[in-house]
Amino acid sequence: QAVPRIVAAMDAAAGAHAALPTALGDFGAFPNFRRPGVVWIGMDNEPRLELIHHDVETACDALGYPLDARPFRPHVTLARVRHPLGVEPLRALSRAARAGAGASFSTVIRSIDLMCSTLRPEGAAYELLHASPLRES
Repeated sequence: QAVPRIVAAMDAAAGAHAALPTALGDFGAFPNFRRPGVVWIGMDNEPRLELIHHDVETACDALGYPLDARPFRPHVTLARVRHPLGVEPLRALSRAARAGAGASFSTVIRSIDLMCSTLRPEGAAYELLHASPLRES
């Protein structure tokens, strides 16, 4: 029942924004490289991307979903770390992040996607429930 309302809110928010180019570059880890749970590559925090995030979050708040208290950090998840890493894997991860520093490539964000995450013993499985297209510029 909630999904159609969320989809309608996403479609309205997406329709107010044009597709936007962005660059991917710096590597990071949540919560940090000493205890990585997620390894990611960051996205330029372009003001238009922040506006899209704000509009979607405001629409979901109006539907009764709580706002996320964490800061918005646009990124692409590269890997999830299930078990604590030893010293050597941590050093290798740190070297790879330093080696990749300054490298970037461009992409275009064309939609806002609603995903369903199902946790399984072998890791999370993701299913695309809906894609709200951004306007072509």
